Amino acid sequence: MIHSTAVIHPKAQLDPTATVGPYAVIDEAVVVGPHCVIGPHVHLTGHTTIGAHNQFHSGCVIGDAPQDLKYKEEPTRLRIGDHNVFREHFTANRSNKLEEDTVIGSHNYLMAHSHIGHNTVLGDHVILANGALLGGHVSVGDRAFISGNCCVHQFVRMGALALMQGGSAISKDLPPFCVARGDNGICGLNTVGLRRAGFTSDQRLELKRLYHLLFRSRLKLSAAVEQGRKEFTREAARLLLDFVVSARRGLCADTGTRVGEVDEE
Repeated sequence: MIHSTAVIHPKAQLDPTATVGPYAVIDEAVVVGPHCVIGPHVHLTGHTTIGAHNQFHSGCVIGDAPQDLKYKEEPTRLRIGDHNVFREHFTANRSNKLEEDTVIGSHNYLMAHSHIGHNTVLGDHVILANGALLGGHVSVGDRAFISGNCCVHQFVRMGALALMQGGSAISKDLPPFCVARGDNGICGLNTVGLRRAGFTSDQRLELKRLYHLLFRSRLKLSAAVEQGRKEFTREAARLLLDFVVSARRGLCADTGTRVGEVDEE
């Protein structure tokens, strides 16, 4: 189960069911759970705890020091859940301070050359396509989809079931269920993702009406939120309204109605 060329520190904790490929390196403070597959040339380092059934493809570097000039070699942590797939040369940094961890949830698919910065918290069932980059202290909600070569600025929040179109970049918060386009723009709802998550047509229609109220009605945002709380009572609507109210970096702005916009039913 462990290739003869792998280098594993005697104090590293590996479940007996884990598989380790050629030239992998596993350092002292790493804990690897059941049925993990660690591919060739993978480096697991730092105070990194890994759950069950995770797959690490060639060249991943997991738990290395944060890319932060303020970091002073503290024994900070990275926590990983279960059933994640880490494709070739994916990187994730441990946190930059003891009070917080970098956290990767479960059932995520993280494609080649994507990156998760220090203190980032990634939910469950998230997809990062090739080359997607998340800065430090980013928060990503469940079932978000970040397309190829997207950039997410440090401290940005990205809500559940949000989607970023390929090559887009955000330095402001991306609300739940919305689609990011270009730089800090949104262009409607992630209708396909909502359908796949089991949202009914009535639920999607309510979210579409709320989206138009918040982002296209020309009302002040505070007035739109107040009106939205009166008109929309379902859980998903409350989630969107609460996210908008709690934004501290500002929100991505609607780019205007365009032919073939993505939230059309």
